[in-house]
Amino acid sequence: MKTNVQLIKTSLNRRAFELSKWLYESNPVDKSKYWLWVLVRTVLIFGICFVILAPVLLKISVAFKDQVDIFDSSVMWIPRHFTLDNIKLMIERMDYWKAITATFTLSAGASILQLISCALAGYGFARLPFRGSAILFLLVIFTIVIPPQTIMAPTYLHFRFFDVFGLFHLFTGSAGINLLESYWPTFISSALAMGMKNGLYIFIFRQFFRGLPKELEEASYVDGAGILRTFSKVMLPNAVPAISTVFLFSFVWQWNDDYFVNIFMANTVSLSRQLGMLTSIARPEYVGGFAYASMLINTGALLGIAPIFLLYLYAQKYFVESVERAGLVG
Repeated sequence: MKTNVQLIKTSLNRRAFELSKWLYESNPVDKSKYWLWVLVRTVLIFGICFVILAPVLLKISVAFKDQVDIFDSSVMWIPRHFTLDNIKLMIERMDYWKAITATFTLSAGASILQLISCALAGYGFARLPFRGSAILFLLVIFTIVIPPQTIMAPTYLHFRFFDVFGLFHLFTGSAGINLLESYWPTFISSALAMGMKNGLYIFIFRQFFRGLPKELEEASYVDGAGILRTFSKVMLPNAVPAISTVFLFSFVWQWNDDYFVNIFMANTVSLSRQLGMLTSIARPEYVGGFAYASMLINTGALLGIAPIFLLYLYAQKYFVESVERAGLVG
């Protein structure tokens, strides 16, 4: 650890020395171009950061404001009367804890199942070529661009009258099992690598596994390990960045999804459905005016994005690393 820190310090000192030497020896025109580019780059970065962070900072500010701060023209970002009443009210009106529990269960379960199924599929495409694998992988990529609305009706009917090869109808005479208003449609689709955005996850795993040295597998085969053992004991431990990225993508998309939730669980309390009904939950005639209703809507939106924000803070290092490797390899 100390050696790595010393190497980093040595590299930074060397670059700082080279920069100072260049600034000392270069002519005024080059210096002007350099500092002009630094200024433009700094303004551009700060501008982009402000555009991205301003709505979030506004929601944070509004969430802790009191009603009296609405009509105080001197109050902009920092509340004068700090309060938690807005958050408490929206937690109650949104049935927040029940909604977040159901959404977390659905998102975590689907993400774990998608990790398993997509990692297996990605490893197969990367390391186990077979006749027609290129065509099959092309079809997998094609699923990324197909809108889910095109298969809405057959998907709904499939899980409304769920049957496996007609066996349930053969033995019971019934049309099928009704899996709606449960987690099963999402879990079954995720376990079979047919869930939301699974084509993208398979592509990420395939690209990552193709970038790992083949010597790792060859050494494992020499030691007597089979394909599954090599995959679970050798390849997966080296694919932590890809796993983190796929889990983050899957969890966030499932967390924010309201399309499949409205199809499969139309009467279930979930966070995405509650966020979609914020304008009905905080109607001006119920809460006492349009201005306060806007404050409550912003507070509800903040409650919805807070768990995802905390998750990204934890996983951002793995996310950036995996995106870089998946984009450059293969």
